[in-house]
Amino acid sequence: MTHTPSAAAQAAAILVPRRLQGQPGERLPESCRPAAIDAALAIQAEVSAQIGDAIGGWKCGMPGAGKVVVAPIYARTIQSPGAVSLFARNGVARVEPELAFVFAHDLPPRAEPYANAEIDAAIGKVQLALELIQSRYRDPAGLSFPEALADGLVNQGLVLGPQVDLQRARESSELQLQIDIGSDTIDKPGKHPAVQPLAPLYWLVEFLRCSGQGIAAGQAVITGSYAGVLELALDQPIGIRFGDLGRMSQTFVAKP
Repeated sequence: MTHTPSAAAQAAAILVPRRLQGQPGERLPESCRPAAIDAALAIQAEVSAQIGDAIGGWKCGMPGAGKVVVAPIYARTIQSPGAVSLFARNGVARVEPELAFVFAHDLPPRAEPYANAEIDAAIGKVQLALELIQSRYRDPAGLSFPEALADGLVNQGLVLGPQVDLQRARESSELQLQIDIGSDTIDKPGKHPAVQPLAPLYWLVEFLRCSGQGIAAGQAVITGSYAGVLELALDQPIGIRFGDLGRMSQTFVAKP
C-alpha cells in the first residue's frame, strides 16, 4: 500500500481526538493503516502538526530488526509530582519508571554526527521520571509495530521528579525499586533495557539529526523503563524509590 500525505493526515485525524479525550478505538482503517516504519513516522509527524502542542520531549530505545523506538512527548502532558492527572484504564494508573535527560542546549541538524561528549555537554540535568502509559487502541496487543509506532508507542505523558547527578545516572544500569502504597511496600528489581541508560539517547540524537529535526533546549528524553509497566492504584499517595538515586511521591488522579 502506498501511503500518501493524505493517508497520514487521515490517520492523525483519528488518533488526535482519541489522545485528547482518552478514548481508545479500533485499528485504523486499512486506507490509512501504516504497514512500514516510514508511514508510521509520517503519521507521528501529522499528529504533532494537528495536536496544537509543542514537543516537550522524546521517548526512545535502542532500535531492533525492522523497528525504531522513538515518539514525541507533548509539552502539555509533562507534569511534576503531586496530584498527577492521567487517563486510567481498568481503574489503575499505568506508568513506567525511567530517567529523563533534560537538554540545556540545542543540538540542531547539521552535516556531521554529534560526538557523545557534545551530547553530554548539552544535557542540563537528569531527573527521576514516570512515563504515563495509554494506547489509543482498544486492543494494543493485536497491532503491528508500525501501528503502535504511529500512535507514539503508548505514551500519554511524563512526570518529572527530583534531579539526579549525570554520572550516577550513567552508571545506573540496575536499580532496586521500592513502591510504597499506604502501609504496603513492594520491592522490585529494576534493570535498564539498554544496560547503558545513555545509549538510546545517543542513538536518538543521530536519528533526529538525520531526519532534519534535532533536539531543542528544554526537551526531556526518556530512554527505557527499569521495570516495564507498573499498574498502580488511583487516589492514594504512592512513593517510588529509585534505589539510592531518590524518591518520587504522587497521587494518580483519573481524568474524566
